[in-house]
Amino acid sequence: METKTFVPKQDRQQQKWYLINAEGKVLGRLATKVATLLRGKDSPLFTPHLDMGAYVVVINAEKVQLTGRKLANKIYRWHSGYPGGLKTVPVSRYFANRPERVLQWAIKGMLPHNRLGRRLNQKLFIYSGGAHPHAAQKPTKIEI
Repeated sequence: METKTFVPKQDRQQQKWYLINAEGKVLGRLATKVATLLRGKDSPLFTPHLDMGAYVVVINAEKVQLTGRKLANKIYRWHSGYPGGLKTVPVSRYFANRPERVLQWAIKGMLPHNRLGRRLNQKLFIYSGGAHPHAAQKPTKIEI
């Protein structure tokens, strides 16, 4: 008798919704927990090539903490592809204008850099205030 390896099917009905309050949390530690939930690595049915993760709603993104002197020294850099197209923006400017973007970039860097990662990133909802429009999904609150 031959035993076969169990491969789970992707089931949208079993995907859960989680609510995380980012107030007072360290950016990197929060991002790793959110990336783990999005990827589904906390589940016993984790399969690397399937979207087995949960939907994650993060509130109070403007109250996330950066350790050390990162608020003054950390700089985001990207290049447009044209000569002289290097763009640099300090993280303090992002915290002033769009604080949810800092958390979004930290989490996106921890997801796979392919189609699956882009699909997982669509299941992440980050809000700077304490309110969110996902009350109908009844997200489970998680303390980190």
